[in-house]
Amino acid sequence: MTDAWKIYAEVSKPVARAALVAHEDALDWPADWVVTGMEVADHLPDEWTFEVYLDHQPSEEEMARVAALFEEGPPEFTVEKLPETDWVTESQKGVDPIRAGRFHVRTPDHQPDPELVDFVIPASQAFGTGQHETTAGCLAMLDLMKREGVVSRNHIDVGTGTGLLAFAAMELWPHARATASDIDPVCAGVVRDNMVGNFVPEGDGPGELTMVIADGMEAPLLRLRGPYDLFIANILAGPLVELAPSFAQAIAPGGNLLLAGLLETQEPRVRRAYRALGFRLSRRLINGDWSILWLRKSRVR
Repeated sequence: MTDAWKIYAEVSKPVARAALVAHEDALDWPADWVVTGMEVADHLPDEWTFEVYLDHQPSEEEMARVAALFEEGPPEFTVEKLPETDWVTESQKGVDPIRAGRFHVRTPDHQPDPELVDFVIPASQAFGTGQHETTAGCLAMLDLMKREGVVSRNHIDVGTGTGLLAFAAMELWPHARATASDIDPVCAGVVRDNMVGNFVPEGDGPGELTMVIADGMEAPLLRLRGPYDLFIANILAGPLVELAPSFAQAIAPGGNLLLAGLLETQEPRVRRAYRALGFRLSRRLINGDWSILWLRKSRVR
């Protein structure tokens, strides 16, 4: 394992959210610095920690870059070297299962729920076990889509992480062609391992999943497999806006688009971008501070 360091500070909820937005808008932010913000505890919803993880001891210049995310002045930071372990994996161990719609998502150390569709996502190098509010919200929204009569014959999950949302869509529409993609090469192995663990077949036919490593929709195979009648993107607000034209081009007229990864405060900017491309809001769900949007593409442009 390489070194792992953490920069963190305890701040108020509004300050943490503002810093998260500033991080997302920072175009030159190092891709390998992971930024998180979360409540200190369930009973302290307005007290948050803001954390930055990186693989080396931060320099004064790098500390200044983190401090610049705080418009009203930086908080008091603590810097610590983490034990030689995979902190992403460790952060996912022992987490409680989640229930969203008809789905139950758990790590292997928990028991299945026999009344729900069970997915096992072990601690891994990729995020997306369902513990994140946006992922749980997406599962609930996919369940709602199915209950309201959405039919999918060809769906894609962009920014799939562990493959969880792609697996859920395959459960709901078992005869559809399924595609999952992610920009991180690590995810290819993670998704395939999770496919084996959840009995998800790999292939390019109906009821099978094709995994692709790609930046947005740049891979020719992703464009070739379209247009998609269900498009899932649980990423971040900035990329959702930036990639809106290419996403829209890949979606069939009348198709459904599920967007997540955006704070509620970022929702207007995201909705404007897609409204200009012919999408209209069908449903929205707020889970914690996060918006989950179900949009439909106009049949006529």
